[in-house]
Amino acid sequence: MTNTSTKLPTYFLSHGGGPWPWISEQREMYAPLAASLRAIPAELGVEPRAILCISGHWETAAFTVQTSPQPSMLYDYYGFPAHTYSIQYPASGSPELALRVKSLLDAAGQPTTTDAERGYDHGTFSPLAVVYPEANIRVVQLSIRADYDPAAHLSVGRALAPLRREGVLIVGSGLSYHNLSALGSIGREPSRRFDEWLTETLVDSTPEERVRRLLDWEQAPSARFAHPREDHLIPLMVAVGAAEQEPATRNYHEDSFYGAITASSYCFG
Repeated sequence: MTNTSTKLPTYFLSHGGGPWPWISEQREMYAPLAASLRAIPAELGVEPRAILCISGHWETAAFTVQTSPQPSMLYDYYGFPAHTYSIQYPASGSPELALRVKSLLDAAGQPTTTDAERGYDHGTFSPLAVVYPEANIRVVQLSIRADYDPAAHLSVGRALAPLRREGVLIVGSGLSYHNLSALGSIGREPSRRFDEWLTETLVDSTPEERVRRLLDWEQAPSARFAHPREDHLIPLMVAVGAAEQEPATRNYHEDSFYGAITASSYCFG
């Protein structure tokens, strides 16, 4: 892929629950998140050539990159209205970008496999349907590794950093708080405490301190309450690694997600 003078930022997005953009009854609840997602094209100022999305909904033994030129849809949720099992986000894939990703990771000592069958999961198609509703940007997914090793995912981000000058938008898609059994008032204070630590870590710390704190994230206030399994936090490590020395901003924040939860998204660079 061709280098450009523009270096795109990276993002960690709290992607919301299931196929929420297609559920009219949830429109009001998701209005703050939707507004933050719709603002991204203007924040970028240029249209990406492609998007590389690291979704918390795809975990594999080894890092794996999606190679289909036209990925299918993966309805990896349950209990939602019938029409949400036939929605389409018809963005094309990019075998070229997939091979570039594999080459960068292999060269960095992170052996990577490919998957020509994997479709877009809702960690990718739900937020991107709001950011780019016309589905006119090529999208490739990269899995997280099932051991959830923060250092390995930071390293992957570092290896992928050259893509930012090649017109590729790197998006880590998860949730800053992901305890589905505690989405009500029981999660109010734990989510606030963890979010406060996360923002201090990402926005207010030096690059070196940011990495140190992320490697030791389990020591954060309410860390294991906020993330009983860290599948929705680990995509953040890739976004940070790809913009390791650059400042962060919080581009989405609310304290009433699902009525009580504090949640945030971040931009790096």
